[in-house]
Amino acid sequence: MTPDISKLEAFLSHTDDIALIGHFNPDGDSLGSVTAAYHYLKGRGKRVRIILPSPYPDNMSFLEPSDPADRMVICEKSMDEARRLVAGAGLIVCLDFNRLSRTEYLEEDIIAAHAPKVLIDHHLAAELDRFDLAYSTTGVSSTCELLFRILLAMPDVAGDLQRLNLRCAESLYVGMMTDTNNFSNSVFPGTFDMASQLIARGVNKDELQDKVLNCYTVSRTRLLGHMVKDKMKVLPEYRTAYMVLTRKEKQRYHFQAGDSEGFVNLPLAISGVDVSALFSENDEGTYVRVSLRSKGEIDVNRFAIRFFNGGGHRNASGGRLYMPVEEVPAYFEQALAAWMEEEKFS
Repeated sequence: MTPDISKLEAFLSHTDDIALIGHFNPDGDSLGSVTAAYHYLKGRGKRVRIILPSPYPDNMSFLEPSDPADRMVICEKSMDEARRLVAGAGLIVCLDFNRLSRTEYLEEDIIAAHAPKVLIDHHLAAELDRFDLAYSTTGVSSTCELLFRILLAMPDVAGDLQRLNLRCAESLYVGMMTDTNNFSNSVFPGTFDMASQLIARGVNKDELQDKVLNCYTVSRTRLLGHMVKDKMKVLPEYRTAYMVLTRKEKQRYHFQAGDSEGFVNLPLAISGVDVSALFSENDEGTYVRVSLRSKGEIDVNRFAIRFFNGGGHRNASGGRLYMPVEEVPAYFEQALAAWMEEEKFS
């Protein structure tokens, strides 16, 4: 796949001020794509700022720009600065989300901005009509894989990864690695090709895996044990398992952003479990975050759209529930029964 980058190159040639925007609750692919784009654009002499609606996981802090003046702007901490940057940008690039509502706080600001708007994303049903240019496909593992293809096609790179900043390459690898759960899901032939090329470029995959996957706190490890031992409920008749994480439990285990990353994948290692769900109450108790995973042809994207105000991919989706966390188990089991009947999985 070689993307047509002529229009993107034209946008870049007409401005030096670029805002890169990620989604709420940024994961590795969100952080990887915005920081990879940052490093590439800084290498071209552009003035670039990254804007995230909410804080990123602590284990991803090594991806931050090294220049203190270019540190990521977090809306929940610096809303006025974030809005100023959006309004003053000459180009706005949105990465790793399909709907502007995923920015949580910036949807209206982005719509009102006069700058051209570019989307780079790999989720289903993207709001293409809200962008002047969109690179949108589900045929890649991650937004970082799509961005990798775009950067390779840029005139100054021209297919030669040695022309790409090493930190850019590392960010691309982290996004791809985390969104595939370390090559466990959503992997395409091009994904392995990307990994091979990045390693040949100089990316140290073992070092990156260690930074991302082996750096959790004792409290996070104890929380993981608690969730698997005491909170995981298995429903054999539906080939499903789920866990509910409350804010009281978060407080008890000194929860930090990103601590529950990967929890939802654990039940899929159980024989006979093909669907897994994690429900996590937010710190204010105003909603419950939903994470869904599945194996094979079971489409949790439709499940998320139908019952959880969300969406995503066939085997990895999410959403939100606006109800007390105590009501979530009963709602989920009722929704699961209805969905399994509709989809004829049971």
